[in-house]
Amino acid sequence: MTIKEKQQETVEAFAFLEDWEQKYEYIIDLGKELKGMPEDKKTDENLIKGCQSKVWIEGRFEDGKLFFNADSDGILPKGIVSLLVSIYSGHTTQEILDSDFSFIEEIGLQEFLSPSRANGLMAMTKQIKFYAVAYQLKS
Repeated sequence: MTIKEKQQETVEAFAFLEDWEQKYEYIIDLGKELKGMPEDKKTDENLIKGCQSKVWIEGRFEDGKLFFNADSDGILPKGIVSLLVSIYSGHTTQEILDSDFSFIEEIGLQEFLSPSRANGLMAMTKQIKFYAVAYQLKS
């Protein structure tokens, strides 16, 4: 499945939810499904700057694709980072760089987050793009 298809699937999933309480519950459920990271990977290097909660994203390049592992000490940010990981993990660096994050606007996520959580979301998306640039330069 392409990144665009995964994004569209996410937009459709959110469209079925009637209000923001249901959408928050959905995001929290996504976080509960995230396997998380071992403690030794929760380093300052993997820590996302600008998040209200602690959020870690680790990228690894394998067989020409970038895979992400993530975790958070907050239940809502864990759900948000889980959503991003599910969409962008397992794709080439070029696919990630060619994609955008417009689906976030389509589901209305950013407008319902507090300003500090919205900043954290943007920091997560920047980190995913950063990994794509870094691994593209290495390959």
